[in-house]
Amino acid sequence: MKSNGEKDIVFILIKSLTASEKRGFKLYVKRFGANENAKYIKLFDTLDKMETYDEQMLLKKAPVSKKQLANMKAHLYKQILVSLRVIYADQNVELQLNEQIDFARILYNKGLYNQSLKLLDKAKGIAQKYFLDTIMLRIVELEKVIESQHITRSMRDRAEVLANEAKHLISSASKKNSLSNLSLQLYGLYLKVGHVKDEFDRKLVEAYYLKNMPEYDLQELNFYEKLYLYQAQVWFYHILQDFPLCYRAAQKWVSLYQEHPQMKKVATGNYLKAYHYLLDTLFYLQQYERFMVVFEQFKESLENDDFKMDENCRILTFLYYYSNSINYHFLIGDFTAGVNAVIPSLLKEMKALRSKLDVHHVIVLHYKIACLYFGSGDNLNAIKHLDEVIYHTGDGLREDLQCFAHILKLIASYEEGLDDKLDQQIKNVYRFLIKMQDLHLVQQEMMNFIRNLNRIYDYQLKSAFIELRDNLIQYENHPYEKRAFLYLDIISWLDSKIQGRPVQEVIKEKYHQRMVKEK
Repeated sequence: MKSNGEKDIVFILIKSLTASEKRGFKLYVKRFGANENAKYIKLFDTLDKMETYDEQMLLKKAPVSKKQLANMKAHLYKQILVSLRVIYADQNVELQLNEQIDFARILYNKGLYNQSLKLLDKAKGIAQKYFLDTIMLRIVELEKVIESQHITRSMRDRAEVLANEAKHLISSASKKNSLSNLSLQLYGLYLKVGHVKDEFDRKLVEAYYLKNMPEYDLQELNFYEKLYLYQAQVWFYHILQDFPLCYRAAQKWVSLYQEHPQMKKVATGNYLKAYHYLLDTLFYLQQYERFMVVFEQFKESLENDDFKMDENCRILTFLYYYSNSINYHFLIGDFTAGVNAVIPSLLKEMKALRSKLDVHHVIVLHYKIACLYFGSGDNLNAIKHLDEVIYHTGDGLREDLQCFAHILKLIASYEEGLDDKLDQQIKNVYRFLIKMQDLHLVQQEMMNFIRNLNRIYDYQLKSAFIELRDNLIQYENHPYEKRAFLYLDIISWLDSKIQGRPVQEVIKEKYHQRMVKEK
C-alpha cells in the first residue's frame, strides 16, 4: 500500500536536503562510533533513495517493523533538524542568540551566575544591533530570574533597570505585533479580492485600516516597527489603487535597509520583498526608466550583497526575479523577446520548485506567462497557461485574476479562430463573473462586444473595434474601472486590431513615444 508522499513529512524533509546538508547529517549522526549502524541512519538511506514514498517498499528495505516505524521516523526527523541547526547556526543570528540563551540557562542551573550573566549581556548587545526585541525580552527575563536570587551582588538599581527594559520591550513588541497583524491581514485581503471594486469596498478597507492602525511617533519607531508600518501602507494603497502613495511607502521600505544595511542578514526575505513591491508599483505607474534603474539595483544586490541565501530566500528570488523580468518585457512591448529570454528558464525552475510554491504565486506566474504569449501572438500557449489559472479555484485565491483570465481566454480564442466554442465560453464566463459579483463596466463592454462578434461582417469589424475603443477609453483613469487595464492592455489590443498590426508593435511604439516625452 502506497502512502501519499506529499503528506509524509520525513520523506519531504529528506528530499528537500541539498548534497552538503546530507553530508552534514551523516557527519553529525556518526560523530559517535556507536551510531554507525543505527537503524534510523539506514532508514534515512532507504528514504533518500526512493523517488516516491512507498511504505510497503520501505518496510521491506529498512531494518524496522511496522510497529517501530512511526517512532523511528519521529527520531530521524528530530536528528535531521538538529543537524541542520548545527550546519546553519553560524549563518543565522537568531539561531546563534537562541543557542547563547540556552548556554546561559545551563550555566545558571549549575550555579555559575556571573558566567551566565556575562553570556547574556553579550547576547543582548548582538540582539540590540539587529533589533531583535523578542529575543532581547527572553534575555531580560532570564537576567531577572538570576538577579532575583540576590546572590550576584550587582549594581543597586539593577532590578529597576531590568524592569524598565522589560516594560519597554513589551511595549515595542505589542506595537510591532499590531503593525505586523495589520500588514498580514491587508495582504490576505488583497490575495482574496484584489483591488477595490467600488466606493463601498473603498470605505470598508479604509475603515478597517484606520481602526487597526495603532498610534505611533515615526521618530520613536525601531526598524521592525517601521518595516511593518511601510508594509501595511504598501498593501493599503495597493488595494486602493493609489499607486503614487504606494510608491512612496515602498520607497521608504527599501530606504529602511539602506539606513540599516546590517538588517539584510537577519530580515533578508523582507529585503527582497521591499525591492519587489517597489518594482511592482513602478510597473503599474509605467515609470520605465525608474523601473530599469531599480531592477538593475535589485539584480546587483542579489549578486553582491553580504547575506546568505537560504531556501526561502531562493524561492522569493525566483518569484520576484521572473515576475519583474516579465513586467520589464510588458513595459517595453517586446513580448517575443520575453517569451524566448524568460519562459524556458522560468518553467524549468518552476517545475523544480513546484512543491515549495504556494498556489497564489503559481497562478500569478501562469497569468503573466499567458499575457506574454498572447502579446507575442501565440494564442494557443496563452490559452494553455490561462487554463492553469482558471482551473485553480478555492479560498485564498485571487478572484479578480481569475475574472480577467476568463476574459483574456475569450479574446485569445477569438484571435485563434476557435469560434465553435466561443458561445459556450461566453456563457461560462458570464456565469462566473456574476457569481463573483465582478461584472463591471469594462467587463460588460468586453463581453457584449465578444458576444456580438459572430453577427458582425468582416467589413464592419474595424468600425466595431473603434466603437469599443471609444467606449473603453473613458474608463482608463476611472478610480475603480481602471483596474481592468492593470491586468490586460485592452486599449493597445484594440489599437492593434484597428491598425492591422501585432499588439507588441503597438505597445513598443507607445513605449518609445513615452520615453521621448519623458526625456
